[in-house]
Amino acid sequence: MTKLYFALAALLVPLTFYAQTSSKDINVKFTEIPFKIDGILDEPQWNSAETTDSFYQFFPVDTIQAVKQTEIRMLYSGTTLYIGIKLFSDGDDYVTPSLKRDYGAGGNDNISLMFDTFNDGTNAFLFGINPFGVRREALISGGGQGTSGFTMSWDVKWQGETKLYEGYYTCEIAIPLTSFKFKQGEQKWRFNSYRFDMQTNEQSTWVRIPQNQRIYNLAFMGDMIFERPLGKSRTPMALIPYVNGIVAKDYEKQTEQNNLKIGGDAKVSIGNGMNLDITVNPDFSNVEVDNVITNLTRFEVSLPEKRQFFIDNSDLFGSFGTEGDYNPFFSRRIGIAQNAQGETIENGIVGGVRLSGKLNENWRLGLMNLQTEKDESNEIASNNNTVLALQKKMFSRSNLSFIFVNRQTFEDYDFLNEADRYNRVVGLDYNLASADNTWTGKFFYHKSFSHGVENRDAAGGINLKYNSRYLNLGLSGNFIGNNFRSDLGFVPRKDILLFNPSAEVIFYPKKGNLNSHGFIARPEFVWRPTLDYQNTDYFIYTGWQAQFKSQEELSLRLFNRYTYLTASFDPTRTKNGTELPGGTGYYYTSGEVEFASDRRKVFSYTLEPGYGEFFNGSRLVLEGEMNLRVQPKMNFSLGFNYNNITLPEPYESGEIWLVSPKIELTFNKSVFWSTLVQYSNQLDNLGFNSRLQWRFAPLSDLFLVYNDNYFVNSFMPRSRSINLKLTYWLNI
Repeated sequence: MTKLYFALAALLVPLTFYAQTSSKDINVKFTEIPFKIDGILDEPQWNSAETTDSFYQFFPVDTIQAVKQTEIRMLYSGTTLYIGIKLFSDGDDYVTPSLKRDYGAGGNDNISLMFDTFNDGTNAFLFGINPFGVRREALISGGGQGTSGFTMSWDVKWQGETKLYEGYYTCEIAIPLTSFKFKQGEQKWRFNSYRFDMQTNEQSTWVRIPQNQRIYNLAFMGDMIFERPLGKSRTPMALIPYVNGIVAKDYEKQTEQNNLKIGGDAKVSIGNGMNLDITVNPDFSNVEVDNVITNLTRFEVSLPEKRQFFIDNSDLFGSFGTEGDYNPFFSRRIGIAQNAQGETIENGIVGGVRLSGKLNENWRLGLMNLQTEKDESNEIASNNNTVLALQKKMFSRSNLSFIFVNRQTFEDYDFLNEADRYNRVVGLDYNLASADNTWTGKFFYHKSFSHGVENRDAAGGINLKYNSRYLNLGLSGNFIGNNFRSDLGFVPRKDILLFNPSAEVIFYPKKGNLNSHGFIARPEFVWRPTLDYQNTDYFIYTGWQAQFKSQEELSLRLFNRYTYLTASFDPTRTKNGTELPGGTGYYYTSGEVEFASDRRKVFSYTLEPGYGEFFNGSRLVLEGEMNLRVQPKMNFSLGFNYNNITLPEPYESGEIWLVSPKIELTFNKSVFWSTLVQYSNQLDNLGFNSRLQWRFAPLSDLFLVYNDNYFVNSFMPRSRSINLKLTYWLNI
């Protein structure tokens, strides 16, 4: 099977030679005159800068120039890239969700700038700003093919201000060259920009992008050409110390905590392309809590990484395997562990280092090592966690990647089994992306090493996609051996052979309110090798989805499922409830409708009702979110998920509620207050997270955080804490 995967990869190599669709460029002149960044483009040097415009529509159509144009000018000095932007509009009724940094681009007015500094079509830096001068930044990886490669948790220092005029607004931006990584002596970067204009109801891009691609896809970019070669980037070393005072009480265990924790990170630049990150006694306290998810499956779910130490170049370590079924390295595994009772608890990190970035134009390197604390009272060993990733660019936008993951303890513990002393994974991934993104895919093979395990300890797969304007086709499949083990990875299920083809047809009506609509079919089949390849699951999804010119969206979906339970299971997770018996198969069909309203409106919402068979009973579900915007100071949202599960006696029926109201107040661009309430009777928890944040200096914050959790049924307290945390970013 392994030979087949690499043979298919070899056959597909020629597909990566498709040519780029644009030859647009902008010349960037050198200047030694300093700028005052105030949003007003009144410095005389702006008159000498080349102006580029000719933005093309991306929505509602992708065949004409934008109705409201955008002009961009760029200049640079030995230390800074300066950008001046003029954005024409129909008026001054701009839409913004809040004044808080790192907003989402959809449904509000803003512009984003993408810089592919190594010209590889795979990774880029993104900087964005809205009419009120609110900024955001992100890292784009994987060629910009999906949301998993769009990381908004990244932070970096830069300046940006705006000025509102009648019929347009201007942006003035200064980005230190030290905020980028690039090759010394380089004279060309790839560049693109995209804009959301809510008053004209259009989305536009500098380089034309077809609607079947994402608006931030890195296959479609022009060039920015520097007047002089770029010099060495003299990035200062950054020290980011923190002080965190915690007062907490656990009412279940009757324990109290009064701690003052001190630690921090350091960032050291090595050349123009590499970063060395060092962390000592890192603090991963609940300044921002995870979103609760209702889980009706037999498998665990993954949550996104939010800890800053793991963010930079995270795609180097975390993009192996598949997005949903298997990943050999999942950084959230570090810092948590299971105690003797099988409960998941925090496991302190003593410290760690991470070296990551570009070795040269074709090679990327990532090396991470962290040491966790021992906790003998909870039967948790001290572990050394190492990840090595090496990536070689191939052809225009493809790459071949190697990964080595090692989790190992070097001490002897009476409570530790021999099989748990170490776990290692070694693997190769070939990531395919043609120049115009028509063909994308992945081929991978990984093998794990654990004490006493010698067979069925591998995982591999293939994922091939064809993307065109009217037709999208996909073919994927993977296998995970029943003895495969990745202690630092995300492996929700093993002992599977999975096959998942897909087909989608898209139409673009020339008349009427529909902007586009299409039909999709995506069946998925799972076999269990250790059960003589018995078909234990299939999931057949068919649907119709439509996007309207007024930005509403409508979807109709039909699901046909078969599930063979190899072990007993209660989808309601009722304590001491009667489980559906193992060794039994269930056929069930259901359907759902989803409607999303126009997010430009002050009040917007998403509704997703569904009904149908569920195992040997039925399930009614209502999911959605409502959002009220009192711009630019307040945003109120209410998320909800209701499941009514009815199973025949003696099995458990029940109503499962998840309700998540959230209020966000932004007093100005530096002071924010948010409160999130999460009610989940499945987890028997009512949680409150209230956070006041003051950004008193660039990337430096003072947090006051209050967390409170209660049992749902009795409303008795579970845990309570107050955090006062100070972080400061100091450049040396």
